[in-house]
Amino acid sequence: MSLTNISPIDGRYQEETKELSAYFSELALIRYRVFIEIKYFLALSKILPEIKLKTTDIDKLKNIYHHFTIQDAETVKNIESTTNHDIKAIEYFLRKKMTKLNLEKYLSFIHFALTSEDINNLSYRLMWQQAIQKIYLPKIKNLQKQLQILVKKYSLTPLLALTHGQPATTTTIGKEINVFVNRLTRQTIQLKKHKLTGKLNGATGTFAAHFITYPEIDWQKFSTDFISSLNLEPNLITTQVEPADSLAENYYNIIRINSILTDLSRDFWLYISRGIFIQKKKDGEVGSSTMPHKINPIQFENAEGNLGLSSSYFNHLAQTLPISRMQRDLSGSTVIRNQGTPLTHSLLAIKQIIFGLERLEINQEKINEELEDHWEILTEAIQTVCRKYGDDQAYEKLKKLSQGKKIDKNIIQQIIRKSNLPTQEKNKLQKLTPQTYLGLAKELSKNEI
Repeated sequence: MSLTNISPIDGRYQEETKELSAYFSELALIRYRVFIEIKYFLALSKILPEIKLKTTDIDKLKNIYHHFTIQDAETVKNIESTTNHDIKAIEYFLRKKMTKLNLEKYLSFIHFALTSEDINNLSYRLMWQQAIQKIYLPKIKNLQKQLQILVKKYSLTPLLALTHGQPATTTTIGKEINVFVNRLTRQTIQLKKHKLTGKLNGATGTFAAHFITYPEIDWQKFSTDFISSLNLEPNLITTQVEPADSLAENYYNIIRINSILTDLSRDFWLYISRGIFIQKKKDGEVGSSTMPHKINPIQFENAEGNLGLSSSYFNHLAQTLPISRMQRDLSGSTVIRNQGTPLTHSLLAIKQIIFGLERLEINQEKINEELEDHWEILTEAIQTVCRKYGDDQAYEKLKKLSQGKKIDKNIIQQIIRKSNLPTQEKNKLQKLTPQTYLGLAKELSKNEI
């Protein structure tokens, strides 16, 4: 960790976020650009009679990106210091490499008929797609597994619900956590199914340079096949820039996941504050610089802060990248370089939530205390059963008896006895307690999308 880094991502939190460096660092961007340029050249070699490659030539070209080093990236950056153009630096780098491989007669076909955006849009989408598939989604899956463990563990544990912060119908801890499991599942399914679009159609999206040179080639098919080979959806009708609508859709998908995780973090923070959950002590850990007794819910607070940063970044990306002045401007170019930043904040938040969940255990005494202190929640059950038997004033009667008053077991039993309900209904209600008024909460804790 460097103490001189500006961003905490590469400083304070480097150990927890460095796995995304392979997808969003400057080194990664250069490597992905090299990959696209070489893959494009190899695709051209299959349709252009001027390019005749041996199997060994193809293997050597592929090795350029398979074994791309930080020294290679530094070479590209040195070239860029002269060209002041990042993609042209890639082209010149590959020219040097191909010359060393005795392929100099094909140098004119490197970056043939392309504009920078053809390389950039495909590189950025591959970087994003692979980071989502290989890092983000597996970490979300780990979180879901952790939550599912808690769902199963506490599926039968009653909990006083709070609506508007006030005592409400009993639920179970398992059922409440399962709400988040199902919400996350729905969003991750969408994220997995979603396909990013890419373009490869030249300076203003017309295939003009391609067509004027080789009018006999079906360039739309070539572009479709090439983009599809990258597991991207071809977008043939664009300006110079691929409009990034599909990227924006992905960003908004993660914003929704961030919102769910923010909701989860706040709920667990409140459960800890209520004493429903206790945090396990860690040797040597300090909660407060002045109050020795404290164990603060810092993991959930940290997660909430990082999720907020992430969504703010993603909102700007999603609102900026799909907009370009006429056929092209550079407003999105500097912005898209930052797409790894919000994903890193999300990843950090997920890790913090998992860590926070791992140190929790329930406080059964507090759970029972809360439930025993709020017998008034059973007035819902009583008035609803009374309505079944035609009492259209049941709600009003129970409201008059209970609203704003302290209700205990004896008062509830008295209300049931004085009702006009059949004996069997009275008996059923008199057996009811705040702990057992659960409806289908136990079953719902087992339901999954």
